[in-house]
Amino acid sequence: MKLRFQKDALVNGINIVLKAVPSKTTMSILECILIDASGSEIKLTGNDMELGIETKVAGEILEHGKIALDAKLFSEITRRVSSESSAVVSIESDERFNTTIRCENSVFNIQGRDGEEFAYLPYIERDKYICLSQFTLKEVIQQTIFSISPNDSNKMMSGELFEVNENQLQVVSLDGHRISIRKVRLKDHYDDIKVIVPGKTLGEVSKILSGDNEKEVLIYFSANHILFEFDNTIVVSRQIEGEYFRISQMLSSDYETKISINKKEFLDCIERATILIRENDKKPLIINITDNSMQLKLNSSFGSMNADLLIHKNGKDIMIGFNPKFLIDALRAIDDEEINLYMMNPKSPCFIKDDEENYIYLILPVNFNAASV
Repeated sequence: MKLRFQKDALVNGINIVLKAVPSKTTMSILECILIDASGSEIKLTGNDMELGIETKVAGEILEHGKIALDAKLFSEITRRVSSESSAVVSIESDERFNTTIRCENSVFNIQGRDGEEFAYLPYIERDKYICLSQFTLKEVIQQTIFSISPNDSNKMMSGELFEVNENQLQVVSLDGHRISIRKVRLKDHYDDIKVIVPGKTLGEVSKILSGDNEKEVLIYFSANHILFEFDNTIVVSRQIEGEYFRISQMLSSDYETKISINKKEFLDCIERATILIRENDKKPLIINITDNSMQLKLNSSFGSMNADLLIHKNGKDIMIGFNPKFLIDALRAIDDEEINLYMMNPKSPCFIKDDEENYIYLILPVNFNAASV
């Protein structure tokens, strides 16, 4: 095999597929990146058997072939081989997989492996799919992914529900303390779909997406896998098996208190309060709502903060406590200038949602000692 690339194109391709290379595995071949130039295009692939990424890289094929190279070593060499992004990198391997990487005055000789040993990505039927802009998908992932569970103790909570109904996509995540829901209007009508996508997959897809509103991404669904296709890249992931939580039973339209508030002022105030909180310090933000005023209070071992904000209120006065991080995450994901909060009592969930319910953020309150307020 003999190939020639521009350095920046090769490095960009490697960075994309590296996201699917496992850091630890019992199958050493998976610690490699596959270079496949057996056809008319050059493809790079990374695969950890749960998530696989393949991308096409522009380059010149002087001799066809395929080889698997240690991902970490390959990445480091190509990144450091020249300071010029337009420098030409050549890769040549023989029948024993001895590989030479050349660029300008640098020559590296490394041992490759037979590309036939590499685990290929599963074949996915392409009859069940949806289409949306890269901007929309990137945005909807970023607006929900923060409320998945960071550990795998409950597999369902480590993924997000993608539910398609006619021309609407609903994306849901939850971690036991909060729920994030985003609804997206699709251009076309599609078959009903309900799958759970691993959070890791969505996080990596979000990083690769350009976020261009003019570029589209196709999402294909099979019995056990989901495939994202955009630009020159495909990302294939296993779905999480099982029945997702019945979200509709957790949502309520009842409330005793509704407030409208300027989002930026509210967010800025909460972020100022968190200056007094260190990591793993679970101090609640206490919100006291009376008439058209909201008082925020936070006490920690470093000091205390009090602030007052103007609001529009309908219903009863209420005093309620929250984990401030959960409020910050939800507020940062909302673009609206004015937001509405709905509350029933100090022990019931707070809902932040717009009138059309294009977004719903449910946050459970935390207990606090009223005597210490």
